[in-house]
Amino acid sequence: MWQKIKPYVIACLIPLVIGGLASWLTKDYTGGYTKPLLSPPDWLFPVVWTILYILMGISSVIVYQGYHRNRERALLLYLLQLGLNFVWTIVFFRFQAYLLAIVILAVMIVVITAMIMDFYKINYLAGWLQIPYLYWCFFALYLTAGVYILN
Repeated sequence: MWQKIKPYVIACLIPLVIGGLASWLTKDYTGGYTKPLLSPPDWLFPVVWTILYILMGISSVIVYQGYHRNRERALLLYLLQLGLNFVWTIVFFRFQAYLLAIVILAVMIVVITAMIMDFYKINYLAGWLQIPYLYWCFFALYLTAGVYILN
């Protein structure tokens, strides 16, 4: 049983650790800015990100275990968006470079879209598991742009 779930546990831990590290590195820099309308309460962010990171991990294993000519490209896009996600957190919270954060998030959305398309070609479910992440990033783009405009 452990051999079957082990890849999923490891794959889920990777984005959870990266997200946790980014959060830890910015813990002293959160808040202090005017938030846009429709900003959710602060407690909701770790809940949503935990769910999204788990979905990322699950879909990455599905793609990794699939046999498709675009598998390496899909996983490279996965790692690229994960890196951009990490960098965005540091740029937005620690450096409060909101305009740069908007640019990073816009690039991230393009990469996530390409990743979803590749994931979908490899496995229907793997692609669909990333849709909530894409929607959340569009919402994050709205929030980031709002913070930039208001501050």
